[in-house]
Amino acid sequence: MGEKADASLKERVLGSKAFRAFLVFSAFRAVYGAGILVVTYLLATSEEAPVWTSIAFLLTSMVASRVIFRSIKRKWPSLFS
Repeated sequence: MGEKADASLKERVLGSKAFRAFLVFSAFRAVYGAGILVVTYLLATSEEAPVWTSIAFLLTSMVASRVIFRSIKRKWPSLFS
């Protein structure tokens, strides 16, 4: 117990499984979200695409992000445990 008690707050936070999972999820959302914003902008400013296309794309991307993140968790479980 002495070693755990002597660890600084920074060391305990960086060693936490929950914090590591949060960092991975945040990085995923940042990259995925940037891609979604670019595609949505292109759809919204396209003269050929109707308005509902970008709305449907955003709704679909919400489901797709969950599926993609779930597959990341299955492929690399060591990042989350």
